[in-house]
Amino acid sequence: MTSSQSNRVLIIAGEASGDLHGGGLVKAFREKHLNIEFEGVGGQAMKAAGVKILSGIEGLGAVGFVELIGTLFRHLTLFFDLRRRIARGDYRAAILINYPAFNLILAGVCKQFDCPALFYIGPQIWASRSGRIHRIKKYVTKMYVVLPFEEEIYKSAGVPVAFLGHPFVDLVKPRQSLEATQDELNLKPGTPVVGLLPGSRKSEIRYLLDDMMKAAVLIKKEIADCQFLLPVADTIDESEISRRIEPYPVEVLLVPGKNYEVMQASDILILASGSATLEAALFTCPQVIIYRVNPVSYALLSWLVKIKWFGLVNIVAEEEVAPELLNEQVTPERLATEALKVLKDPTIRNTIRNRMAGVRDSLGTPGVVYRVAADMAKEMGLETNPH
Repeated sequence: MTSSQSNRVLIIAGEASGDLHGGGLVKAFREKHLNIEFEGVGGQAMKAAGVKILSGIEGLGAVGFVELIGTLFRHLTLFFDLRRRIARGDYRAAILINYPAFNLILAGVCKQFDCPALFYIGPQIWASRSGRIHRIKKYVTKMYVVLPFEEEIYKSAGVPVAFLGHPFVDLVKPRQSLEATQDELNLKPGTPVVGLLPGSRKSEIRYLLDDMMKAAVLIKKEIADCQFLLPVADTIDESEISRRIEPYPVEVLLVPGKNYEVMQASDILILASGSATLEAALFTCPQVIIYRVNPVSYALLSWLVKIKWFGLVNIVAEEEVAPELLNEQVTPERLATEALKVLKDPTIRNTIRNRMAGVRDSLGTPGVVYRVAADMAKEMGLETNPH
């Protein structure tokens, strides 16, 4: 059997967010193509969608080349197993989700053995290591990018590319009305709400939470009825958060696993830089973006990374819609000042919400994963099965 005749598709996601997006993609794909079987590397979301898991993502992580060394044996074993399967024509195509340190190498194997490589959520070549685009052009059959400005970057380099929207458009949404969320969180309607999102890594909690709490104390002095929410990530021990915030003379409601409810209910967020800044934009929520890295890493990043902003929402907006504070700029006084500007002035708050709505609209319309699945099916030469 040649790869073009196979009814199996290889799908690779090396970390948790890729597994989530992979699970959604497979579900959408199989609604129209019930005869296609998926197998590969993933986690619980892909398994629940019906993917045969050849290797789990546990211990792999979102690695770069340095981190890859620590798990070299496992990655080598996995690579040679997948290479053997691709070489014997097991797959009609391979769907590679982010995870570029591994997946770009695997794309080279796909090219060698005439297996189409469809890359979903590509590496951020616009931020660093732009030279990877040459490997992408050589090995990848088609790129599916999720940020609007990325499409032109790949087009200008001659890489087949499609921007069909960001998967957050379908995933990030309120599960209930604002009034219901306020009731669930015991919030008093009409009083200011500040969301504190220090991140999902222990190091982020260690470096950012104290300054957030000190800022909350300063804000409370200015706005006595201000309410504070902190959604605890499932990777963090809630008791550790409770222990760290206990000394501060301000009440903060811990709401485990309720990031989206906090984004929906808050007037402003003070949050760690990351994908959460883009998620918050889908709720049009004003935000102050902060981060700390050690001085050596900062010097290295300053040399490698060539972008004007580090907050993803600002990068997508191509302007500063949210203030960014890095390292020594992260002080309680500065956090409180930025938050109070928004909390005290409804005009500023509404202006920012309108700008955030522009970011939200630039990410596409609902149905992203179905459009991606349909385009990939077309690339694989599949006929759509009518229901």
